[in-house]
Amino acid sequence: MPRPTNKEQLLVAAQTERAALEKLVDARTPAEMIAPSRATRWSIKDVLAHLFEWEQMCLGWYAAGLRGKTPAVPAEGFNWGQLPALNQRIYEKYRDVPLEKILKQSRASYRQILRTLQGISEADLFTPGRYVWTRKNTLAAYFTSATGSHYVWARKEVRQCLKKRSADHVLVREGFAR
Repeated sequence: MPRPTNKEQLLVAAQTERAALEKLVDARTPAEMIAPSRATRWSIKDVLAHLFEWEQMCLGWYAAGLRGKTPAVPAEGFNWGQLPALNQRIYEKYRDVPLEKILKQSRASYRQILRTLQGISEADLFTPGRYVWTRKNTLAAYFTSATGSHYVWARKEVRQCLKKRSADHVLVREGFAR
């Protein structure tokens, strides 16, 4: 997915990629959504919780910047080189949260991040260094990573989870359980 170069592209990418993800997820049963993948140990529910947390972190960074603060990016106690540890912490934070709550939070968070994006000017989104906390980056880069690009990643994770589970099901059905 090419990086958006204007607000309209950013919004279209976020909406298009989220719709594709929701179509894939909505076709799953609750049992499918909570079953962990053998490959990643994450379930579809875990992927949705991960997206929710990253959307909320992005919204938090933006809100802090509007208040003149410099937020801890990506999170307090973590730098960009520590994303696996941060993602593990996110997984642990939500792993016992019921599916229905994750689905509700995920949908509400998406609506919130979309409304927020719609309210930000193109200049504020695409001017490098417009906010102290973004340094030389654009605000759009952070929102793209938390929305469109992340939704593409999530779809791949969900497909991998389903593909692996489907292959495991065939092996079990044919008597070749691992």
